[in-house]
Amino acid sequence: MTPTMRAAVLTEPGRFEVTDVARPNPGRGEVLVRIIRVGICGTDMHIFNGHYAADSLPLIPGHEFTGTIAELGEGVAGLTVGAPVVVDMNIGCGTCYWCRRNEILNCPEMQQMGITMDGAFAEYICVPARLVIPAPQDTAAEVLALTEPLACVVRCARKANITFGQSVVVLGAGPIGNLHVQLLRTIGAAPIIVADLSKARVNMALEVGADVGVTDPDQLEQVVRDHTDGRGADVVIESVGLPALYKQATKLARKGGHIAAFGLTGAGETLPVDILQTILQENSIKGSVAGMGQDMHDALTLLTHGRIKTERFIQAIYPLDRIQEAFDSFQDRPTDLKTQITMT
Repeated sequence: MTPTMRAAVLTEPGRFEVTDVARPNPGRGEVLVRIIRVGICGTDMHIFNGHYAADSLPLIPGHEFTGTIAELGEGVAGLTVGAPVVVDMNIGCGTCYWCRRNEILNCPEMQQMGITMDGAFAEYICVPARLVIPAPQDTAAEVLALTEPLACVVRCARKANITFGQSVVVLGAGPIGNLHVQLLRTIGAAPIIVADLSKARVNMALEVGADVGVTDPDQLEQVVRDHTDGRGADVVIESVGLPALYKQATKLARKGGHIAAFGLTGAGETLPVDILQTILQENSIKGSVAGMGQDMHDALTLLTHGRIKTERFIQAIYPLDRIQEAFDSFQDRPTDLKTQITMT
């Protein structure tokens, strides 16, 4: 008989079915990972609500995960059964122009676990061995499951070339916004100004390193100028995904400043840009959304060395059988920066 496993299958937008499905078997160059903990990402919520990857349904979502190696496929060396691991979710061909530059999302053959193919809301997942990253035995699984979202933030900072002493505005103080703030503090950016309509989330950002918090959108531009000698911010990170916030970001950045486009908008949304002023002021905008390759390794290093405060991210834990409840209540729990699904 074919071995089975429990998995949460998103059969249609808004509806999970927790059921038995065939357990995958690792092929050549693959590793079977036993899942321990999976985080719910904003992208998962977009898929759940039918706003993204609808053509992939039915689907087992989940890509922010950690687990242990259960089985090695043929030809896999350098990995050990039972070892804790995290996994890079982005699968490229490995040989094209974009893969060689660690720009996997542009690979013509790119696949993403839990988005374009079945992911980690299951007891097991098969993954390419080259994407498996061994993790320290003494780091808790709930912390290791934060590696992928932190890697996204690491890549954003890298793409924006953020360095010490730069003023940065973070639009959005949700889980990713909070991680942006923490990484910026580690880098040495100053001042760090965070804006969100939620006072509770702004306060949490202030607790972990933001210098200034703003909850009134009408005051934000003046606050930014007050804290940057009237210039505007060196860098503005949009981490929500609203066209109106992207438009506001163009007013918050200084001449010669940079906008980090991070938050996912709806398909086809556009941003009006004054081309002449962009040229004359040497402004820039660059997109970044997923951590991959070295970003994952750097994120794991930061987590295992205690550079990120994780307490607020590991308070909402649901078993797999209650995944529907976890998703249905997600928006009603704004102070739960991260919701995780446990398999044990």
